[in-house]
Amino acid sequence: MPKSTISLGTQGEELAVVHLKKQGFKILAQNYRQKTGEIDIIARDGTYLVFIEVKTRKSLRFGRPYEAVTHKKQTQITKVALEYITRNKLHDQPMRFDVISITIHAHHGIDIKHLKNCFEATF
Repeated sequence: MPKSTISLGTQGEELAVVHLKKQGFKILAQNYRQKTGEIDIIARDGTYLVFIEVKTRKSLRFGRPYEAVTHKKQTQITKVALEYITRNKLHDQPMRFDVISITIHAHHGIDIKHLKNCFEATF
């Protein structure tokens, strides 16, 4: 599929997966969906189970991509993460919540910021 027909979000998630693999992460799931919401990427980083939200924008006119991960979104991600942990019996695993913030500039390339342990579990 040509990049022009791929959604910005999908393009960002593909870039995030490449970035994570280069950093040694093992991808466990992408677009993990439950009734309560979705987690873009679930990965393993050493002993950590990592739940990753990817935000992608073409400009900074409306703020940096990571700023769109609101408290409401964090709560939703936490609930889905808890479902994943319960379903896969991973209660003894250390975990964290990361955000990958991607800006795709028309003339200046791609800026990827990986914010590790960006927020705590919220309920």
